[in-house]
Amino acid sequence: MLCSVILFSCAGGEQEKEYTAYLFTYFTGNGDGEEAIRYAVSDDGYNFYALNNNKPVIASDSISRSGGVRDPHILRKEDGSGFYMVVTDLLSQKGWTNTAMTLLKSDDLISWSSSIIDIPQTYPEFSEVMRVWAPQTIYDPATKKYMVYFSMLEPGSYDKIYYAYVNKDFTGLESAPKQLFFNPNEKASIDGDIIKKDNKFYLFYKTEGDKDKGIKVAISDSLTSGYKAEPGNVDQTDKAVEGSGVFKLNNSEDYILMYDMYTSGTYQFTKSKDLKNFKVIDEDISMNFHPRHGTVMPITTEELQHLLKAFPSNDLVGITGTSNPAVKTNNIVIKSDENTIYLPVKYGTDLSSFNPDFKVLPGVAVSPEGAQDFSNGAVVYEVSNGDKTTSFKVTVAVANNPVVEGYYADPEIIYSEKDKKYYLYPTSDGFDGWSGTYFKTFSSEDLVNWTDEGVILDLEKDVEWTSRNAWAPTMIEKKIDGEYKYFYYFTAGQQVGVAVSDSPKGPFKDSGAPLISEKPRGINGGQNIDPDIFEDPQTGKNYLYWGNGFLAVVELNDDMTTIKSKEPIVLTPDNTFREGAEIFFRNGKYYFMWAEDDTRSPNYKVRYATADSPLGPLSIPENNIVIQKDVEKEILATGHNSVIQVPGKDEWYLVYHRFTRPKGEAMGGAAGFHREVSIDSLTFNEDGSIIEVKPTLEGIAPLQ
Repeated sequence: MLCSVILFSCAGGEQEKEYTAYLFTYFTGNGDGEEAIRYAVSDDGYNFYALNNNKPVIASDSISRSGGVRDPHILRKEDGSGFYMVVTDLLSQKGWTNTAMTLLKSDDLISWSSSIIDIPQTYPEFSEVMRVWAPQTIYDPATKKYMVYFSMLEPGSYDKIYYAYVNKDFTGLESAPKQLFFNPNEKASIDGDIIKKDNKFYLFYKTEGDKDKGIKVAISDSLTSGYKAEPGNVDQTDKAVEGSGVFKLNNSEDYILMYDMYTSGTYQFTKSKDLKNFKVIDEDISMNFHPRHGTVMPITTEELQHLLKAFPSNDLVGITGTSNPAVKTNNIVIKSDENTIYLPVKYGTDLSSFNPDFKVLPGVAVSPEGAQDFSNGAVVYEVSNGDKTTSFKVTVAVANNPVVEGYYADPEIIYSEKDKKYYLYPTSDGFDGWSGTYFKTFSSEDLVNWTDEGVILDLEKDVEWTSRNAWAPTMIEKKIDGEYKYFYYFTAGQQVGVAVSDSPKGPFKDSGAPLISEKPRGINGGQNIDPDIFEDPQTGKNYLYWGNGFLAVVELNDDMTTIKSKEPIVLTPDNTFREGAEIFFRNGKYYFMWAEDDTRSPNYKVRYATADSPLGPLSIPENNIVIQKDVEKEILATGHNSVIQVPGKDEWYLVYHRFTRPKGEAMGGAAGFHREVSIDSLTFNEDGSIIEVKPTLEGIAPLQ
């Protein structure tokens, strides 16, 4: 949905501006050519597209003394007549002790003039300053002047935030900097970002040296004094962060706080209405580039068109998505280099009369309009952007994979004899660093059409012994004394717990303590995670398997919540074993599956072994890959699976996760916690060996 808002300026006469899009200014890293100003645009503040093929829009050596610039902050002039930008004058290859900043001004966002201010050279009282970082600009209505603020470090002290007013030409400072804010803990405070809301000023800043180092906020009634630090952090990760950037969404009361997770190679977006409490919205965000410390500013349709014309990009075609609810929007593939668009749709969609209902950037037109016949192949669409028109072949296809929309991983599946339905029990994914805290379940009668049954166990509410890292559950249905019981084994805080319910849909009651908390004797590495529960159909005994870096097993008592074995047996098959064990029985053989490699790796895959007993020993076939990536189909990191047999039939299916597609490949390590669940057929040779599963987009047909 395109957003717009009417904003008014009171300086230089009232001027009406209708903002329909956003401009993101950023740099990309510390390498050659990366410390330079780049542009990206968005129509919704969530999905950003690089301009100029992600190349610089201003030559750094023309505006800096060092040859590099970082941390661009952009601001619209209060009277709407132009723009100001400030950057750190720093080339990291020369070290981090810079002392200058660059002030830039423009009438059109295209052509910029610049001035360099070296603080110690200009102001003798700051002659020993060691670094000047991350300047930003804000308009002060009290003085009707523009103020620039930045962090500085002097010998024997720590980074503090200073400010000064800029002269009328925006070419220099009116006077020597004054101190604006210092961390009350007397630790570094850098990367200041001030936002005015409800007549208060919110100063976001990054602090170093504290146990809770990260992004904090201080609040004042005055722009230039009186800031009081709020307790705690506003960033929503335990990873290293810097470079907060806050902007208000058009036509909304919501604010976005974004920040640079510079050691993780990603950017995190959060949302808030009060600028104090923020929620991660990474699942809603997409960028076809990897930004470092930058800022976002609302722009008009006219300004957007001007930028698109001045800085065209091969990856920016003007189409940003679709409003048709049948489309799996997370899996749309737009390839501008091939002029193709792929729209995956849900099962049952009528391809002979389908309207993509494209969402486009402001000023972009798409034809034809209305429903088209996609049943015989691609339909050609014309995308017009100003005086440029491009033809795209649009393909619409039913894609049953992923089987549920959203980010889920480590899928467990059962068939409930009680409900005569299949139940899927995944890890709730999409949380930075696998930091999810709750579990859900989904039900289906045909393995294709799934119903979200909601949260069945919330660590923060339902589990006393930990509240973190809800991962990789396993489930079993048991009939005890004529009543069905459901035993749900789950990973939490790198331990294995068990919860019980009378229904496969929960709610589940935790046992009150972890079932597995210690590693087997002789095992020093790895983690107690990824349980798998298995009932031996030949003996009726119940076994619990688990392990990352090792595979261990214990027999359970009949109550299913306590351990019968005196000590675990270690069954680690070979050095390809990483995690995610899955055990099942077919035609007299016990099958052991496991995931190889790191879940953040595109090469994450599944291997298997067989045995004549649920306790081994394991026999590993020469060719033992169950499923692996398909680069041609762009299906990556296929792993951590479960297996389901259709009751009464020798019909089997592999349930696994993969990187989110198509975004995952470009996400780096973050793809390892942005995963999707798929189902494909599992087949066997006559000797019982597994035929390698080829991952698909279409998935399986609904069971009859």
